[in-house]
Amino acid sequence: MKTVTILGATGSIGRSTLDVIRRHPDRYRVFALTANSRVDVLLEQIPVFRPSVVVVGSPDAARQLEAGLDDAHRPEVMWGEEALCAVASDANVDCVMAAIVGAAGLAPALAAVRVGKQVLLANKEALVMSGALFMDAVREGRASLLPIDSEHNAVFQALPTGCRGLVEEGVRRILLTASGGPFRTREPSTLAGVTPEEACAHPNWVMGRKISVDSATMMNKGLEVIEAHWLFGAGPDSIDVVIHPQSVIHSMVEYVDGSVLAQLGNPDMRTPIAHALAYPERIESGVASLDLFAIARLDFERPDMKRFPCLALAYEALRAGGGAATVLNAANEIAVSAFLERRLGFTAIADLCHSVLERFCPAEVSSLQDVFDVDRQARALARAAIDA
Repeated sequence: MKTVTILGATGSIGRSTLDVIRRHPDRYRVFALTANSRVDVLLEQIPVFRPSVVVVGSPDAARQLEAGLDDAHRPEVMWGEEALCAVASDANVDCVMAAIVGAAGLAPALAAVRVGKQVLLANKEALVMSGALFMDAVREGRASLLPIDSEHNAVFQALPTGCRGLVEEGVRRILLTASGGPFRTREPSTLAGVTPEEACAHPNWVMGRKISVDSATMMNKGLEVIEAHWLFGAGPDSIDVVIHPQSVIHSMVEYVDGSVLAQLGNPDMRTPIAHALAYPERIESGVASLDLFAIARLDFERPDMKRFPCLALAYEALRAGGGAATVLNAANEIAVSAFLERRLGFTAIADLCHSVLERFCPAEVSSLQDVFDVDRQARALARAAIDA
């Protein structure tokens, strides 16, 4: 029986994780569920999965949760970042699903790897913000890190078990696939008028609003390039992005002998979640079998960096090193939030990120406090630019 903490239980990844766990009651037990403010969803999940602890983001949310619990099962209710770190590192926990979106997920993910947990990483910002520091913590804590992003999970599956390094294993490059989002073929001159509703209408995947916007700008793919660099030790010139509209091939690995290994499947996050939960075994995920005859064709395109300037910015930040990726992530989070609140235009997301990177790009980030300081300053610059 594996005991699991789910960080971000009410989001799309958290709900999909619980769906897989529900199918295997003999294998998994939920220790803790966490959410920021969606108390209504937690109140639906608690009677089904009976966690020992539930963590929310504020005292108000904690009081609301306490008031809504019935006497049949009353878990311990906690709130705040310290509580998130506590349930991520608790001695009773074997596995942590790190699915809190954005910078807020960094501290609890670090808490889990530092004490050697099996960490299922769906929070790409942890590696984007603090790649070297995070991977050092994984090694020092002897943690097991399994990627949940469908692209990185696909790469992981296409690499040899216990891969010692790309060069040693004869890997030439990693090919991260991207759907191209809802605006892959839209006339670029019309993108300035894109609405939040249009940006969140992903053609293939069901995701949260923030990550849906990131997919529409392809910032999500740019952040995944940075994440792949840290996960697999690949330089920027060894990571290519390939637009694949069907979202059936989730990523590929090319070897020096000319072989290209790909992982295929329906676009459903329960596949990588089930793979990581049971690794190195395989379990039923609830995902339908892939019908290649119904799909009939697989298309591939080069990404247009003019159409998707956020992807180009991510490559630039990776090559710049230092705190550039932290700055990019922070500026993007502020820009996307402002776009969703209709205070910033769609194409202005990339403009704002570029402007903040030009004004503030620290050459060195040597501690976690440095990361948080850079993140804070970049956010302040982005907010000031929006309010100007």
